[in-house]
Amino acid sequence: MLVTVEDGRAVRIAGEREHPFTQGFLCTKVAKYLERTYHEGRLLYPQIRVGPKGEGKFRRATWDEALSLIASRLRSIIDSDGAEAILPYSYAGTMGLIQGEAMASRFFRRIGASLLARTICSAAGSEALNLVYGNRMGTDPETIGEAKLIILWGTNTLTSNPHLWPFIRQAKEKGATTICIDPLRTRTAVACDEHIPIRPGTDAALALGMMHILFRDQLVNSPYLDEMTVGWRELRDRVLRDHPPHRVAETCRLPIETIERLAHRYATMRPTFIRVNYGLQRHAGGGSAVRAIAILPAITGAWDDVGGGCQLSSSGTFGLNFARLERRDIPCNTRTINMSRLGEALTEINDPPVKAMIVYNTNPASIAPDRKTVLRGLRRDDLFTVVLEHFQTDTADHADVLLPATTQLEHDDLHRAYGHLYVMYNRRAIEPLGEALPNSEIFRRIAAAMKLDWPELKATDEEMMRDALTDVGEQLRGITLETLRERGWMRLNIPSPHLPYRRGAKVPTPSGKIEIATDRGAAFGVGRLPEYIPPYESEERDPHLAKTYPLALISPPAHSFLNSSFVNVASLRRAAGKPTLEIHGDDAKARGINGGERVKIFNKRGAFTAEAVISDRVRPGVVSAPSIWWGKLTDDGTNANETTSQALTDIGAGATFYDNLVEVRAAQ
Repeated sequence: MLVTVEDGRAVRIAGEREHPFTQGFLCTKVAKYLERTYHEGRLLYPQIRVGPKGEGKFRRATWDEALSLIASRLRSIIDSDGAEAILPYSYAGTMGLIQGEAMASRFFRRIGASLLARTICSAAGSEALNLVYGNRMGTDPETIGEAKLIILWGTNTLTSNPHLWPFIRQAKEKGATTICIDPLRTRTAVACDEHIPIRPGTDAALALGMMHILFRDQLVNSPYLDEMTVGWRELRDRVLRDHPPHRVAETCRLPIETIERLAHRYATMRPTFIRVNYGLQRHAGGGSAVRAIAILPAITGAWDDVGGGCQLSSSGTFGLNFARLERRDIPCNTRTINMSRLGEALTEINDPPVKAMIVYNTNPASIAPDRKTVLRGLRRDDLFTVVLEHFQTDTADHADVLLPATTQLEHDDLHRAYGHLYVMYNRRAIEPLGEALPNSEIFRRIAAAMKLDWPELKATDEEMMRDALTDVGEQLRGITLETLRERGWMRLNIPSPHLPYRRGAKVPTPSGKIEIATDRGAAFGVGRLPEYIPPYESEERDPHLAKTYPLALISPPAHSFLNSSFVNVASLRRAAGKPTLEIHGDDAKARGINGGERVKIFNKRGAFTAEAVISDRVRPGVVSAPSIWWGKLTDDGTNANETTSQALTDIGAGATFYDNLVEVRAAQ
C-alpha cells in the first residue's frame, strides 16, 4: 500500500505500482482502509465495563487504571486456579509478525498460560501439505501466465485472491483453459471456461477419481514418480480398486463425462496449474481433500514445468525465524486448547476452567463455530475478558476491559505472504489515533504492570524484527531490516522462476521425496494414502440427519467483507446489502419460498434469518449465506455461525464450517 499523508492525516491510499505481484491495485476491502481507520466508531481510549456482559456498556479509563485492573485480575487467577486458566485467543486480524504473535507469545509463555491451537482457517490444508511435501510451498504465482490449463479448485479468486487474476488473465490471453470447481457459480466461475458444480465436501473423491483415470489410461509421468516420490504404486492400486469414475460421479453428483474430460485435460494440457483454497478443507475430510489434490501434479510431473504445479500457500517458503521471534524456547508445558472449539473451552473444560481470556486480532463472538455456545461462555460472570480492538465488535461487547489497538497505518511491522514470494515492511504512515497502542506495546505494558522482569518482554519492535531475520536460511540471504526499510519489499532469495519440486530438487520430508504414501498420517488418525472421508453431516454418515436437515449450507465471506473485518465500514456494508440466502428454485418451490421474503435457516444447534434469493448459482441441495456479519448489525442479532458445529477436520483439527446441514422455511 502507498499512503499519502497531508498535515499528519492520511488522505489517499493506493496500491504500490512497482510491486511485481500486487501491481498497483488494492482489493475491494482494503481500498476502503482510510474509511476504516478514521471510522467514527474507532476505539480511541481504554474502557472498563459498567453494565452486564454483552450489553456493551463501558466507561472511559486511563491506561494505568486499565493495566492495573488487568494485572490484578490475572495475578489473582494465577494464584487461585493456575496460569493455565488464562487463555490467549487470536488469529489473523493483522498478519504482521510483530503485531501478531511476537510479544504476545513471549508474554503467554512466560506466565505459563494455556496454548492456543490456531486452527480456524488453514490448519487442515497446511498439515496436509506438510504430510506430502514437508512444507507449504507451491508454484511461483508470477509464472502462472505460462499455464495452458488452470484449475481454480474451491477458490473464488476474484473475491478472495484478486491479485492472482492478472496472471490468470495472461494465461487466458495465450489460449489457456480455465476451470472452476466450486459448489457455487461464483463470479470466478462465471469468468472461467467451465464450471464444475461439485457437491460440497466431496473434493477428495473427485481428485481420487481423476487419479483412477490417469493410471487406468496410462497418463502418468512414471519417470517423475520414480525419481521424486515414494508410494505411488500403492496409490495406483488403491485408486484403481476403490475409485472408479461411476462411483465418484455418484458421490460428487457430477456426470461421469465431466470427470473423464477433466482428468484427460489435466494429463494432456501442459503446463497445468491448480489453485486450491481453504473453503474445500472445511469439512470432515478437508485435510485428506487437500492431500489428494496436492498429489495430482506429482502424478503428471507438472512440477517440472514453469507455470505448472499447485498452490495453497507460499508461506513455508519464507524461512523466517519464528522460534526466536516468539521465544518458543521458553519452557511451556501447559495444555493446548483448540480455538475451533472455543464454545467447549468456555462452557465445559474444568481442569482448570478458563477464567481469563485475552482476545486480539479476531472476533470470536462472530466468527467462531457454534456461536450460541460461544456467547454463553463469553457471558459467564466469572470469566475475565480483555479485548484489544479497533472497534466495539460483538466480542468487544462481552469484554471486561477494552483496549484500543492501532491499525496498519499506525504502527511498523514485518510481513510475509501466503500468495506470493515477497517479504514486506509495513512503515507507520500516521501517528496513532487517540490513545491507541500497537499490540506489541500493549503486551509489554501488561507484562510491566504484572512486574514481569524478563528481558524478552521488554524487547522493542525493531529488536523483534531482527530476531525474525536472524539465523535464517539461504532464501533470506541479503534481506536485512535496513534493506527492507529502504525498499519496502524484497523477493526471497530464490530462483526466478521458483520450481520447488522440479526433478532433482530436495524435498523437505523425512524421505527427501514427495510422500504420496506415509506413515506420518497416523499422528492425525489417517492412513498411509489419501482417502475420501464423507462430511460428518451427510447421507453417508447419518441418513436420518440428512433427511431431517436436507440442505448443505456453505457460508463463504461476502465479497465486501474480509471474514468479520470491514463489516462495520458503511460503504462496504451498503455494497453487501443485507444478509441473504441463495437457494435453488427446486428447493425453494418445495418449501413455498418465492424469493425476497425473510427465511429461517436452522438445525439442532441454532438458527438465523436472511432474505431468500432464488438462484441457479447454487446446485439443488445446497444453500449459501454470504457471511460473516456481526450479529449486532443484523436485524435479529444472529449470523450463519448459529448453525455451525465444533466438529474438527481429519488432518490438522481445523474447523468444519461448511460441513453443516440445515433446513429452511419462511420466517414468522
